[in-house]
Amino acid sequence: MSLSEKYPKEVKRLLSKYPPEYKRSAVMPLLYLAQREEGYVTKAAMKDIAGLLEITETEVASIVGFYTLYHDEKAGKYRMQVCADLPCALRGADQFLESLCGNLGIKVGETTADGLVTIESVMCLAACDKAPMFQMQGPDGIEYHENMTVDRTMELIEALKKSGEAK
Repeated sequence: MSLSEKYPKEVKRLLSKYPPEYKRSAVMPLLYLAQREEGYVTKAAMKDIAGLLEITETEVASIVGFYTLYHDEKAGKYRMQVCADLPCALRGADQFLESLCGNLGIKVGETTADGLVTIESVMCLAACDKAPMFQMQGPDGIEYHENMTVDRTMELIEALKKSGEAK
């Protein structure tokens, strides 16, 4: 089912915000809409968005690939995106990431066996002086965690596990 069929009112509302000659500007809100349910943008949704906006699928995919808030693959319930650019690395982000993955028994880019957390390495979350830091994307939005340690992060993950069991 296409995005227009699945969310006809939302697609119409989003497109109405832009003059017809600038409708390509609706790409980001449409991507957000496409990602809302599954947590990632499918190839079919990218194709659909490209068709709606009269741009290429490559242009849509390049936006998904550039921004850390769009995803083209299924992942855990929570995406923990650790900033690993040079300033953060100088404050220990690389060691933090390696140790965190070791504690979880996964590699960067992988998801924990319970499907709860996917660990990703990203560039520049604009908190260089507060590294190691990460943004946690989940069902309730995005949270930023700064000046983190592996122990505090593991406590956070344990709390997420417990809150999931309580629901």
